[in-house]
Amino acid sequence: MKVGDLIIEGKTKQIFNILNEPDNVLMISKDRITAGDGAKAHDMEGKSVISTATTAMIFKYLNEIGIKTHFINQHDEKSLVAKKCSMIPIEWVARRHATGSFLRRNPGVKEGYRFCPLKLETFYKDDANHDPQWSDEQLICAELVVGGLKIGKYEVKIMHKTTACIFEVLEKAWASLGCSLIDMKVEYGVTTNGELVLGDVIDSDSWRLWPSGDKRLMVDKQVYRNLSTVTQEDLDKVKRNFQWVAEKVKEFLPSAKGQVVILMGSASDKSHCAKIKEACDKLKIPTILRVMSAHRGPAALLNIISEFEGHGQPTVFIAVAGRSNGLGPVTSGNTIAPVINCPPISSNWASEDIWSSLRLPSGLGCTTILLPDGAAIAAAQILALNDHVIWSRLRARQLNVWVAMLQTDKDIVSEE
Repeated sequence: MKVGDLIIEGKTKQIFNILNEPDNVLMISKDRITAGDGAKAHDMEGKSVISTATTAMIFKYLNEIGIKTHFINQHDEKSLVAKKCSMIPIEWVARRHATGSFLRRNPGVKEGYRFCPLKLETFYKDDANHDPQWSDEQLICAELVVGGLKIGKYEVKIMHKTTACIFEVLEKAWASLGCSLIDMKVEYGVTTNGELVLGDVIDSDSWRLWPSGDKRLMVDKQVYRNLSTVTQEDLDKVKRNFQWVAEKVKEFLPSAKGQVVILMGSASDKSHCAKIKEACDKLKIPTILRVMSAHRGPAALLNIISEFEGHGQPTVFIAVAGRSNGLGPVTSGNTIAPVINCPPISSNWASEDIWSSLRLPSGLGCTTILLPDGAAIAAAQILALNDHVIWSRLRARQLNVWVAMLQTDKDIVSEE
């Protein structure tokens, strides 16, 4: 890597050109902690390493689940490689609970008030004026042009929706570790090819984080903000909190907690099952294919069900059988695990084949979904109840579908 000129220097990081990678930059963190728009600042040895590690893990996680970010990789213990972005001068804030500046701006609201849906706010980055809050209307009417992209109503909608998605997936990840994400801020940039992506950093400066939902246990920068005087002992405590966070985020991507077992009534159904597996693979859900007939081998089917139940791993069965579908109902009648029928439909007997999956004996609860990708998504939604990673991939998938739809609408309106 050939590092070029300094592009910009902020309170806590420096951004450099990379001469042999013109579309990328090197972000180097500083051993510096600040508050109050820089009015309060201290050197904190080791903060750069901790902040870099935290940001790298958070962005790796977001990239993994499908959120578009500027992050490429961690270069060394103090620096990251990222896509070169023109940054939009707006902080996007998502709040789950009322605290901090929100209470000062909204007297009468009780601390801890829970926002459902999230409270989303925008602030114009201007230290001299203490980052004034902007409405959507102010932002749209400002007609900002960043990296050749005009920030209009479509872009504002996309960034609001993306901010909510980012908060929700990180909230789920922290909840899996017994911590409450109270609020957080993010920033966006426009890459050299005009793509709108999440930018900047996400570390302990970016959020309020309360273990066990207890404000007294806070481990974020608010501990530093609250200090009237700052001693070395105080800085050491803040540093320990930041290090605790950096270690915890390593646990955001645990091993898969669930699996999908696709039962096919005949080898002739393999191509249909392959489509279901492909959809599961995109969501990185472990998927197993087995061939078993409820009519010709009921004892063997019961053994397979017992085998997977005995593993103790959350499992969703998808039964693929046409004509007279006994596979799904028999499986459902002999397991507590969810069962989804996804029959391969023939052109000659389509309606009759479907009825064999829909018309069940009483006491059975297996559902029927005709499209292979639909069956995979339904299975993923079931597993997501106890797996924050699958939940987050589904949420990111929904976001990306919505963004693509909005972009198509923008393009059509522009043509008129």
